[in-house]
Amino acid sequence: MKKLMTMTRQFRDDENGAAMVEYSILIGIIAVAAIGFIIGIGGWVTGRFTQLCTALDGTVGTCASGAGS
Repeated sequence: MKKLMTMTRQFRDDENGAAMVEYSILIGIIAVAAIGFIIGIGGWVTGRFTQLCTALDGTVGTCASGAGS
């Protein structure tokens, strides 16, 4: 019984697992924010290129649409 109580105290006082969970959650939040930021910037860049293509329509040739076109 004494051994079980000692193991229980050691498990309770060990903070390595809690720190790992906290860092995992933090990394997850940062990853979600980064993906959202990249998606937002991608939409903005696409809009700017579309505006540029519309403004240059007929002056420089044709604007390619899609990847590799």
